[in-house]
Amino acid sequence: MKFVVTGSGGCVCTPKPLCQCPVCREAREKGFPYARCGCSLYLEDIGLLFDTPEDISAALNHADIKEVNTIAYSHCDPDHTLGMRVIEQLRLEWLDYYDGVKPQNPLRIAASPDVMKDINAISSKYGSFFGYYQSMNLIAEQEIAGCFEQGGVKISFVKVPKEKAVTVFVIESDRKKLVYAPCDCLPFPDEPLLYDADVLILGNTFVGDTLKNGKQIAKDHPLREELYSFEDARSIREKIRAKRLVITHIEEAWGKSLDDYSALESRYPDVSFAYDGLTVTL
Repeated sequence: MKFVVTGSGGCVCTPKPLCQCPVCREAREKGFPYARCGCSLYLEDIGLLFDTPEDISAALNHADIKEVNTIAYSHCDPDHTLGMRVIEQLRLEWLDYYDGVKPQNPLRIAASPDVMKDINAISSKYGSFFGYYQSMNLIAEQEIAGCFEQGGVKISFVKVPKEKAVTVFVIESDRKKLVYAPCDCLPFPDEPLLYDADVLILGNTFVGDTLKNGKQIAKDHPLREELYSFEDARSIREKIRAKRLVITHIEEAWGKSLDDYSALESRYPDVSFAYDGLTVTL
């Protein structure tokens, strides 16, 4: 399996508009991989895209993605869904539309029943966006209660044990396994299926106790109730016996550049930090 981190950023892209901090200035000057689009992942083997952040079109172009057959959604937060208009760009030919010709190859939209319900609630005064896309034959929704298989790859949907609907994905093929937990995955599910992965790609993690502008994250800081610390992330890798940890959903607010994360990698051989265009091959 070949995975591409199409977007390694967080709910705020890097560079953040208007920001003149050193990290954002460097990202503007150097571009990728110092720049980061919103969090997304692509599985090349079957043309599967996980999530559509607002800048997903730019991310797909940067990674030179040539085919998308399925979009799987982890949860309904705007930074993971509101780039859904890319669906029109992937499937709709406007000149054919004006000739009354509808697309014949709708995208499969895969999500757990609860996540699908949440995403279908995203709407304008004209109604649900997904309802419109279905009427145009741009998408075909598929609610996944457990797993689906495609092209020799099995994708399992594991619910995060919290009131909010959030999914962690387990992707398996040829005795290889990757766990993708991009966001809102605290507490981490204690499911046997998540154990013994070759790679854990984990978001929801802040790195270091000193963040942007010298902000100190004390032991009782409320951020710790929503996100994992770097140490927490490494503990999760150890608990589920993942061979490798890749940290994604890297926020501009952490105040660190690509070079800072590279320096950390040299100290922690079990950890990598994602960047836009990183490939993971199993």
